[in-house]
Amino acid sequence: MKIFDTHTHLNDPAFSGNTQQYIDNAKELDVDEMAIIGSNEEFNIEAIRLAQNYQPLHAVVGWHPEFAKEYNEEQLVNQIKLPEVVGIGEIGLDYHWEEDPEPKIQQKVLIQQLDVAQQYNMPVSIHCRDAFDDMYQILKNHDMSKSGIIMHSFNGDVEWLNKFLDLGLWISYSGVVSFKNAPEVHESAKETPLDRLLVETDAPYLTPEPYRGHTNQPAYTRYVVDAIAKYKGITPDEVAEHTFNNAHQVYNL
Repeated sequence: MKIFDTHTHLNDPAFSGNTQQYIDNAKELDVDEMAIIGSNEEFNIEAIRLAQNYQPLHAVVGWHPEFAKEYNEEQLVNQIKLPEVVGIGEIGLDYHWEEDPEPKIQQKVLIQQLDVAQQYNMPVSIHCRDAFDDMYQILKNHDMSKSGIIMHSFNGDVEWLNKFLDLGLWISYSGVVSFKNAPEVHESAKETPLDRLLVETDAPYLTPEPYRGHTNQPAYTRYVVDAIAKYKGITPDEVAEHTFNNAHQVYNL
């Protein structure tokens, strides 16, 4: 079995100085590759550094909506030309926190980064929290079929799942899919076609069962795979095989 964690943050201070240990932990649970996701200048630089120094890691760089006011397009364009960088992210909309930049600023920066992705044929990792309506309209107006869009840590119902699938998105599930109190996510995972499915941890956040309440790590992608297999009524090996191949396809590896 080979598993690909398509969205994790080994560039977070929670993992600082212990990268090799977390890679080794991941391999023990069949997690062979992972995408290290940026969110601002500091995290982008660290994602690239890690990908340059550890073979199973790939870098994804971009400006999270929380840092929309800091967006630097020249820096983004320079970074995505590096061989270790396989995508743009995480970018998107987050209307949950009042202290985040206002929606118009977030939308503007999201569109600017989608334009860069289109120009350079790069896949994008989308962060969307309490903003499905606006996100859907923006993505509907951008033809990303040649590059690809990953809906990271999808937590919507089947209706939203089908709307995003109709736009050609890849749907990635995090540890939330293992939570007992997430029936809508369980049903969406069950209904997501195997050829559009991805798995992730979003570590150090969203730790899956049976370690919920503890710091997450890439190794725990295995429990995301197990949860999806349960809801789809197939084996973990099948989920791992499809999601591993899908990750390679979307990231052009």
